[in-house]
Amino acid sequence: MLGDHDPIPTIAVKDLQTARDFYEGVLGFSSAGDTHEGVVYGAGKTTFLVYPSSFAGTNKATAMSFQIPPDRFDAEAAALREKGITFSTFEAEGLEWDDGVATMGDSFKSAWFEDPDGNILNIESGM
Repeated sequence: MLGDHDPIPTIAVKDLQTARDFYEGVLGFSSAGDTHEGVVYGAGKTTFLVYPSSFAGTNKATAMSFQIPPDRFDAEAAALREKGITFSTFEAEGLEWDDGVATMGDSFKSAWFEDPDGNILNIESGM
C-alpha cells in the first residue's frame, strides 16, 4: 500500500530558472538532479520535485512544510529573513503572532512564506 512508500512533494512553478534561483540561491537547496519533469532537490531524508506548470501558484494551502528542531527554529527563521523572505500572517484560531511567527502554547512555532510563484511554504517546530 501507499504507506510503504516515500512521498515526493511536488511544487508547480511558472519558470524553472526563476524557481532554481529561489530554491538554490535563496533557500540553499542543492539539486539532486534534473529530470524530464523538472529538478529534484534533497531535503532531510526525502526529496521534492519542482516542475513547470501552467497551474503554478494556484494552491492557496501550504504546499510543503519543513520540520525544524525547536532549538534551531529561531536561527532558521532569521536566516530566511536575511535572504529576503517575508513571513505571512492570517487568521487562525489558537495562533498568536509575533513578527510573522505563529505560536500556540509553549512548544509550537511556525512561519509561512511564498516562493516566487506564490506557492506557500512553511517552517515549524513542536508538531
